[in-house]
Amino acid sequence: MAVNLVVPDTLLPVRGVHLSVAEAGIKKADRKDVLVIRLDKGNTVAGVFTQNRFCAAPVQICKAHLDAGVQIRALVINTGNANAGTGEDGRSRALSVCRALAAELDCQIEQILPFSTGVILEPLPADKILAALPVRREAGWKEAAEAIMTTDTLPKAVSRQVLLDGETATITGIAKGAGMIHPNMATMLGFIATDAPITRPVLNQLVREVADVSFNCISVDGDTSTNDSFILMSTGAAATPLIDSSEHPAYAILKAALTGVAIELAQAIVRDGEGATKFITVKVEGGRSVAECKAVAYAIARSPLVKTAFFASDPNLGRLLCAIGYSEMSDLDVDRLELYLDDVLVACDGGRHPAYREEDGQRVMRQDEITVRVVLNRGVAEATVWTCDFSYEYVKINADYRS
Repeated sequence: MAVNLVVPDTLLPVRGVHLSVAEAGIKKADRKDVLVIRLDKGNTVAGVFTQNRFCAAPVQICKAHLDAGVQIRALVINTGNANAGTGEDGRSRALSVCRALAAELDCQIEQILPFSTGVILEPLPADKILAALPVRREAGWKEAAEAIMTTDTLPKAVSRQVLLDGETATITGIAKGAGMIHPNMATMLGFIATDAPITRPVLNQLVREVADVSFNCISVDGDTSTNDSFILMSTGAAATPLIDSSEHPAYAILKAALTGVAIELAQAIVRDGEGATKFITVKVEGGRSVAECKAVAYAIARSPLVKTAFFASDPNLGRLLCAIGYSEMSDLDVDRLELYLDDVLVACDGGRHPAYREEDGQRVMRQDEITVRVVLNRGVAEATVWTCDFSYEYVKINADYRS
């Protein structure tokens, strides 16, 4: 069961965005498994994608279509099949879906972005998707979030509004992901739309900056997927000023709002991590660079021994020190480091804090939300990542994933 994850009652429509879903029967019958996001003319779209070198066919096509510089008219997303490890046949099948949707919208094939998620190394059942496209039905954002789920237990969606120069802009985003989660990026799909007008160069900058502090700061199991995609869409339909530079007065306000939505979606993925029972924040402070802080944080976040100790509520905190010690910081001075479990100082001066008591660690470990704080005491940089525990259920889900 997801850890303290709440599905919002109200999700705000974004002017210039039209959603529709279909039941194509890709993996299971009577399940929403295709989502189409149509965009009015005048939009801008930007994206960042997995760095897995075995990236899926739709990722390859999305990159090429975005690089073409044409205006995007629609996104088509399917679950149940990743279309990864499928070679030229996979690209051909994904393009057939793009071609059909382009014909329906009377636009170029390069104006369609495809996305897939599900089982790797299986042919995409493009015929089922093509059959479903003409009969798709209009949907709201919650249904859209449901249509992109795989092993997720709950849909993930966030809405906010922000004032820019006295005018209201709306931001709504959805995401999917529960397993095979680790940057760069994680096995996830994330789509955030706003009606605030933003130029393409600024949107390209925003999508990278937002991803770096949200979707690139989560880990469930340390596996980086073949299909990860995060897309920002600006329809330009709001009466807010055109943001054409990072120096624009509205830029910082909008960036903070977009970042807030992305962080909430990213955390929702961790909260719904496969079999998760604990939501864990790992914060590393006092480093010389963000990169070294992240290296220490991820050494903790991806350690199976640390994650199983959290599942058992076992304050076997030597596992935390061990993970920190084998992180990618070759010049770490362990005698200067401080390790906290929530408010409890566990270790300092190279060993156990003299006042630490087992019962204090046990108290924290029993919580369903826990903060691990590492103070390096060598600079002013910091980084935060989010992870979850490993449970019996995680093994069961992944052992039975293809059944």
